[in-house]
Amino acid sequence: MYSQTHLHSVQIYYEDTDHSGSVYYANYLRYFERAREHMFGVNLLVQLQKEKGIGFVVYKLDVTYKAAAHYGDTLEIQTTPKRESDYRLVISQNVVRPSDDTLVVLGSVQLAAVNADGVLVSLPV
Repeated sequence: MYSQTHLHSVQIYYEDTDHSGSVYYANYLRYFERAREHMFGVNLLVQLQKEKGIGFVVYKLDVTYKAAAHYGDTLEIQTTPKRESDYRLVISQNVVRPSDDTLVVLGSVQLAAVNADGVLVSLPV
């Protein structure tokens, strides 16, 4: 679970763009979140919360914008998790436009496992 790359496709709609027709920068964070949910599986996240009281919070986020994406593009979010410590995952998330193999965004998100009180807990296996 902690090293396999997961692929998630996103279609760009008009609502995703700014006045210039490019994807609004903050929307990439939404795409990252969706890709992570698909990688983990929504049911797993809900199950961890209900059965073990474990949730994940964003500890650190790093994003570098390399190229613009536009209305009508199909993008691929490449998500690769790595266990950083007993409490933290580092997830590399890159956005590629497969039609011309352009790297659009480089991203890295660090997630910490916490209980309902926000206290760090060990990652589930």
